[in-house]
Amino acid sequence: MIAVTAVRLLAAADAPLLAAPYYRGGDPGPIVRSLAHVPELLEAAMPFIGVALGPSGIPWRTKELVIVRVSARAGCRYCVQAHTAVALDAGLTRDEILALRLAHDFRQVFTDPRERAVIAWSDAATSLTPPDPQTRAEAAEHLAEHELVELTVLAGATLMLNRLATMLELPTAPSTLARLNELALA
Repeated sequence: MIAVTAVRLLAAADAPLLAAPYYRGGDPGPIVRSLAHVPELLEAAMPFIGVALGPSGIPWRTKELVIVRVSARAGCRYCVQAHTAVALDAGLTRDEILALRLAHDFRQVFTDPRERAVIAWSDAATSLTPPDPQTRAEAAEHLAEHELVELTVLAGATLMLNRLATMLELPTAPSTLARLNELALA
């Protein structure tokens, strides 16, 4: 089955020369293959995305809490599916993922006050208003200022990717869908 997207996902042979380095390791995935249409943007976006979503002082599990939650609230099928698989690898349970994906009240599933603060902060990041006083207080109690800055940038980068993936109708990898189907998480 060939996925229908809003733009053609460029293969290595069709990609502009500036995008060629991203194809050296094989298929770079639909985000790169779509951004390859504008290699100048690709060259600026990918390092930013790599830093925002990549390894840092924030634990991998915590980053996935933010990415899955923000993607679910933004309604991004591609990012929810792709990062559900990543979240499983980061150690989240099926019930935790379902709560992040809005199927359950996260406060009933997550007992760690720090993780609750991260999820509430993520929820606030998807709105167009500043966090409410309770969310701000919980965040200040459980998260350092540098963590709040990084988690906010992570949420923003995730929202940017949510819009890209949703607007361009990026396809989820068949192997990811098969894994999620086995766990009834597709």
